[in-house]
Amino acid sequence: MPVESGSSSAARQVKQKRKSHSLSIRRTNSTEQDRLGLQRDILEGQDSKLPPSLRSNLLDLFSQIEREFENLYLENIESSHSTSQLSQKLKTTYKASTSKIVSSFKATAARAVCQLVKEYVGHRDGIWDLSVTRNQPVVLGTASADHTAMLWSIETGKCLLRYTGHQGSASGDQTAHIWRYMVQLPTPQPVADVSQTPCEDDVDFSDKDEPDCEVEGPIDCPSIRVATTTLRSHQGVVIAADWLVGGRQVVTASWDRSANLYDVETSELVHSLTGHDQELTHCCTHPTQRLVVTSSRDTTFRLWDFRDPSIHSVNVFQGHTDTVTSAVFTVGDNVVSGSDDRTVKVWDLKNMRSPIATIRTDSAVNRISVSVNQKIIALPHDNRQVRLFDMSGVRLARLPRSNRQGHRRMVCCSIWCEDNSTCNLFTCGFDRQAIGWNINIPALLQEK
Repeated sequence: MPVESGSSSAARQVKQKRKSHSLSIRRTNSTEQDRLGLQRDILEGQDSKLPPSLRSNLLDLFSQIEREFENLYLENIESSHSTSQLSQKLKTTYKASTSKIVSSFKATAARAVCQLVKEYVGHRDGIWDLSVTRNQPVVLGTASADHTAMLWSIETGKCLLRYTGHQGSASGDQTAHIWRYMVQLPTPQPVADVSQTPCEDDVDFSDKDEPDCEVEGPIDCPSIRVATTTLRSHQGVVIAADWLVGGRQVVTASWDRSANLYDVETSELVHSLTGHDQELTHCCTHPTQRLVVTSSRDTTFRLWDFRDPSIHSVNVFQGHTDTVTSAVFTVGDNVVSGSDDRTVKVWDLKNMRSPIATIRTDSAVNRISVSVNQKIIALPHDNRQVRLFDMSGVRLARLPRSNRQGHRRMVCCSIWCEDNSTCNLFTCGFDRQAIGWNINIPALLQEK
């Protein structure tokens, strides 16, 4: 009996000790001294071969470590709370600013209307260049790699005349031809009702070329084979030509790195403009002054001044990092240059040290044009897109490319004709077609 009594008494003591241990562990509001005392009681109740002094030091170290972890934990909680508040503020701010940008962009696109009016199909190869006559009757002219040049009725899209006097891709035979034409414009037909498409709507961004326009049968239009004047002096492909103000002289640009100024009546070479280090790509004359600007693959464009008959000055401008594909004058005192470096720059003739505006794009820029009245720059691209910008570099519109409308290959050239009520912008490319557009950009949009 005494043995059993002793056993039950020992069992009760062990149970009470375990209970006290569990209660001590669950206490959370005890002071540091209480926790240290409890931990010492626990260690004393356990078998250990360490001296009491070492065990006491260990408890002190563990207590310090615990305090450090508590401080770190509290700091993490505070920092996560402040970070959450900052993140919420940033989300609110950027969401508001982005909404403003998107809403303004949608408003811009809704007001700029670009309508495809007419397609001029008849060439059997890519079209390098196009132009619109400056006198009556107003017709569209195109120069193609199929060795021909054509005149078109703007209103009907019908071919009026075809010139076949060149022996190479106009003008791959190293000559420039002047020929006269007499055409009778057909009776304009009502323009098909093409729904007005807001610019930049349903745009095809694919860089993959589409099938070319097919020409069904021979082109039924009169042909001319003999030029009234042939200009011969270049040793390479003649890539561009333009009339000097007055109509008595013409300037040509060639891959032989020179531009030539000819007298139209005598066919004589008046001046040979040399100095470019590589092939020329374009030439343009000022609409009211005797000024010529030439572009080259040497990344420069040059301004030639013929206003003083005794002095012919030239200025070289280095503003691009790749081929300058074109440089054109505006009605005012500006020059606009485009390049394969994917930029277009606007220059002031009075201070050509640096551009007054720079337009950066995602594709090489070909032969640009600037409208006379609204001063809108039309940018034809290698990636089949055509974009419109104002003189300050603000994008106004992008011509639509949807439902097989628009160009299917590289767009080579653009030209404005603001006096025409049917089409005020024309573009051409290597899909063997020229396209007439009706562009309506309100003045309010241009002011933005």
